[in-house]
Amino acid sequence: MADRYLTVSLDRRGARCTARLLDDRAPAACAAVWGALPLSGEVYHAKYARNEVYALFPPFADAEPPLENPTVTPIPGDLCYFTFSGEQLGTASHGYGVARPGPVTVDLALFYERNNLLLNGDTGWVPGIVWGEVVQGLGEMAAACQDLWRTGAAGETLSFRRA
Repeated sequence: MADRYLTVSLDRRGARCTARLLDDRAPAACAAVWGALPLSGEVYHAKYARNEVYALFPPFADAEPPLENPTVTPIPGDLCYFTFSGEQLGTASHGYGVARPGPVTVDLALFYERNNLLLNGDTGWVPGIVWGEVVQGLGEMAAACQDLWRTGAAGETLSFRRA
């Protein structure tokens, strides 16, 4: 299979990067995401994992992918896929208010800098599926993500589109 690429962007800030899907390491997650593109949602900056931006989506795969190519220590440029139940996201410390509707919420994340650890004080380890890697434009995205951390995420969207 030929390499497949997507664009990840912070739309209001006009920042974007290009990522390669890791079809050889996370085939089920890559198939699920690729089949659902384009995806766009309200962006959040991580509270626990450090240097991460993400968006939450209703489930879009026929079946949620297994934990393939897992990590709890994502590196800069990793794209990760997480699946959470509404109850998992419903704790007050997460800041979403009440439990999210539906049995499953999908979290698509971009890690933009070093020293990330997927350890949540409420639930413990939170392994994610590494399904893509940024191959171009990480510096621009990292600067925009840092700006998002400092000035706020209100009104910003994180988008994933076929390149």
